Amino acid sequence: MKLIFSIENLDCAHCAAEIERKIQELEEIESASLSFATKQLHIVVSDENGILERIQHAADMVEEGVVFKKADSVPHHDHGTMLRKWDIIILITGVSLYVLGLVSDFVWEIELISHIFLYTAYLILGFDIIVASVKNISKGQFFDEKFLMCIATIGALVIGCPEEAVGVMVFFRIGQLFEHIAIDKSRKTIMDAIDFRPETVQLLKDGQIQTIPAADVRIGDILTVRAGDRIPVDGIIHKGTSSVDTSAITGESIPLEVCAKDAVMSGCINLSGVLELEATATLKDSMVTRILESVENAAAGKPKIDRFITRFSKVYTPSVVVIAILTAIVPSIITRNAKHWIYTALNFLMISCPCALVLSVPLAYFCGIGVGSRRGILFKDGISLEILADIKAVVMDKTGTLTNGRLSVSSVQTEIDASEVIAIAAALESASTHPVAYSIIEHAKQNAITYEAADNISETAGKGITGKYHGHQVLCGNQLFLEENNVSITPVAECGTTVYIARDGVCLGCIILKDQPKSTSHSAIKKLNEMRMHTVMLTGDNAEFAKQVAEELKINEVQAQLLPDEKLEHLKRIRNEHGKVLFVGDGINDSPVLSGADVGAAMGSGADAAMEAADILFLTSDPEAIVQSIRISKRVAHTSKSVILFAIAIKLMIMILGFLGFASMWLSVFADTGVTILCVIYILYRIYFYKEQL
Repeated sequence: MKLIFSIENLDCAHCAAEIERKIQELEEIESASLSFATKQLHIVVSDENGILERIQHAADMVEEGVVFKKADSVPHHDHGTMLRKWDIIILITGVSLYVLGLVSDFVWEIELISHIFLYTAYLILGFDIIVASVKNISKGQFFDEKFLMCIATIGALVIGCPEEAVGVMVFFRIGQLFEHIAIDKSRKTIMDAIDFRPETVQLLKDGQIQTIPAADVRIGDILTVRAGDRIPVDGIIHKGTSSVDTSAITGESIPLEVCAKDAVMSGCINLSGVLELEATATLKDSMVTRILESVENAAAGKPKIDRFITRFSKVYTPSVVVIAILTAIVPSIITRNAKHWIYTALNFLMISCPCALVLSVPLAYFCGIGVGSRRGILFKDGISLEILADIKAVVMDKTGTLTNGRLSVSSVQTEIDASEVIAIAAALESASTHPVAYSIIEHAKQNAITYEAADNISETAGKGITGKYHGHQVLCGNQLFLEENNVSITPVAECGTTVYIARDGVCLGCIILKDQPKSTSHSAIKKLNEMRMHTVMLTGDNAEFAKQVAEELKINEVQAQLLPDEKLEHLKRIRNEHGKVLFVGDGINDSPVLSGADVGAAMGSGADAAMEAADILFLTSDPEAIVQSIRISKRVAHTSKSVILFAIAIKLMIMILGFLGFASMWLSVFADTGVTILCVIYILYRIYFYKEQL
């Protein structure tokens, strides 16, 4: 049984990792993942009775005040605002006393008054930190941020540096405040950008419009959507026509023209006319909620590098503490300068908190998942986003993935006017419901070819249609149909579905229809080739046509007329030859290959089974999304590694400077809180707000 809990009052990434570890140790927990970025806990248990109390108890052992609540019963609120107001009051009071202490000492040269101000400032700024540290020590938590801060500053007081101890507390408080604001703002920005759930909707009932909460909408309700409003729930247009902006969901910038009986997704914006919408899903089952949940769930699926950093921090912090103890003792004995080496050891303690490391990786992946969702790319977990950065081969299905999945007119071969041939065919096919008929009629509309309805129409299923058009006997069908009607034809060599047209027993020519590549398939494959990806098409379709499409798109390798198990065998071969593989498909027959690939991606217009088996969902059904997803993954991977190296390098550099006697405690605070803030800002710039085209 999977349960999700929202978390309040959690403001430390390192503490979050410790709480997760404590929860994972509970016997009844099969798996647990705590996301500091989304403030959510995802667990799998066999029995949920009393589990909330046990989780709360485990969290209290690490950090008191952290509260867990069932996510499905509690609305999301920002619980940091009141805490920050109180922090600001403490900070202003402490800073004022700190300044008075410095003035008393350095300007007025009154040491007693200076010490009164400084020690009072220290108690005000550090009281709650000291209390929390003592509580944590009683629970066996020695290596958290608060404990290290207390040891370092109390040590500074003992060796006669009260102004430095208070200064460290001041800058630590300022750093924490800015860190909380930066993290909260980043989380709120990302979640607001993808949370299109409405508060209320306009319900049409008995001819009257009522405003009701969006959560109260039921399937079958008729809703009114005015121009400029977001479509609140998934539904079918009951009445009205309009243009709909789908960019928030699919990333497609061109408005979609809709009318009665068309299905529309929640989160899209109605641009023009008033629509009456019949709800086909409730709010919690609509696309806006599914996208939000997918982002939150994806953030809970932690990549390997995140798990590595968590393990690394368990070794890193105690190691630095041991180094600090040795630094305080061994050189002091040798040089007999205990004050200097104790001060240096205290610097080491300040530097050792791993918050920047523990926070940076999940935030980077959370930002990447958020960017993807804004572009209609839904990553189901952070693991698939991580693996995607190492992909060496991109394997794709043809129909519905690279091609439109429907026939369209490719060419007209005739010795008379091509529009006349299309007009005759459209006149006959207007009475048919066959996909070929739809394609010919659609081509006539797009090219403004006018025609009149044919008379005496007779259709032979699977072969063709006969009728009267402008007083002539006309036929439209395949080669066998025309031969059965004693019409002599010359078969064409071009690959595709061929429809022949005859008038009064004479063949006028033929229309060739093909499943054409999508408009962006050419550019997508070109970009993949430029990224040095090995591109492959695996399809069950005709070998000749598949080869033609592959050559047109410049795909490196093509395998056709394959059954699902044969696709899987080819996928394994490609992995052995080239490395990790991304497979993109959309059909039910693609489900085994999607599951077998290193990363599986499904087009949003495809079968439910394919979307369920996939790790990534492309709502746009646009091949360009393949390129964008890989670029997002590479940027996230590069950014997360960069901030890890940056944080470790800064900490090591300041530790060396401290050992050489050039670094003060204030610089050590920068190595902790300052580096964390810089990492957060860099991640947001590099991934979320960076304007370079993905």
